[in-house]
Amino acid sequence: MKLTHVLALVVLSMGVTACQKYSQTKPAGGEGAAAAPAEGATTSGIDQDAVPSSGTSTLTPQQQALAQLQAKNTVYFEYDSSEIPQEYLAVVSANAAYLVKYPTARTRLEGNTDERGSREYNIGLGERRAQVVRRALMAQGVADAQITTVSYGEERPAVEGQDEAAYAKNRRVEFVYAQ
Repeated sequence: MKLTHVLALVVLSMGVTACQKYSQTKPAGGEGAAAAPAEGATTSGIDQDAVPSSGTSTLTPQQQALAQLQAKNTVYFEYDSSEIPQEYLAVVSANAAYLVKYPTARTRLEGNTDERGSREYNIGLGERRAQVVRRALMAQGVADAQITTVSYGEERPAVEGQDEAAYAKNRRVEFVYAQ
């Protein structure tokens, strides 16, 4: 939670140049992939490569809206389930509203699982989770071209540990935005 506040301050204090687009290129996994967050850390869901390091100190309305979404960037799932829990429908709706309002915005849905199950099964489960979120976004008017999905299975845990609390934080789909 503290990291989220720090990231919010960093995003808001960073200068950006209006009307300039940024693209991201990140490996999908394996060697050279970004490291998983440290134990207890959370990610903002905003790809930091998409945020410029220089420019003016004001944010565009789209960048402000994206900064507000950082607290709503993760959907958590029950064990061995790819059904979106009722309490996370608002997260999906908030992200859908942003994507509908800003049709040039793009998001990558990153499906993840806990470490239980085979590697192959978990890759499939992570993909099913990402796809169910994708379908929910599209049902709310988001264009197919705005969404990509990837499954990391158990390879990118948010929290290290072998207890239910750690497992629950690792069963998730994260929204990662690039502009």
